[in-house]
Amino acid sequence: VQLQASGGGLVQAGGSLNLSCTASASIFSIYYMAWYRQAPGKQRELVATITSGGTTDYAASVKGRFTISRDNAKNTVYLQMNSLKPEDTSVYYCNAKISFTDFWGQGTLVTVSS
Repeated sequence: VQLQASGGGLVQAGGSLNLSCTASASIFSIYYMAWYRQAPGKQRELVATITSGGTTDYAASVKGRFTISRDNAKNTVYLQMNSLKPEDTSVYYCNAKISFTDFWGQGTLVTVSS
């Protein structure tokens, strides 16, 4: 499956962005999908996860500000990001785990100015 991420951009601190990740195939049966991010010079970190049943989990640094959701009919996973901070600046990647294999999107850059 191919994943296409979009929605990144430049936003001021306190602003919002909504990232989308559209899959080339049905995500209905994909149990686990996630968003990761990687800032320059840092390791990739897990931001949010969502299961096929809709159970979500978040990194402590984004809890209460970010919301992950999925629309199986549109084969799309979203990441709504509110109250953005300069430290949220990263390349954001969507991820799907299928049969113990990781699939990654190409990444979308989010830049938060102070």
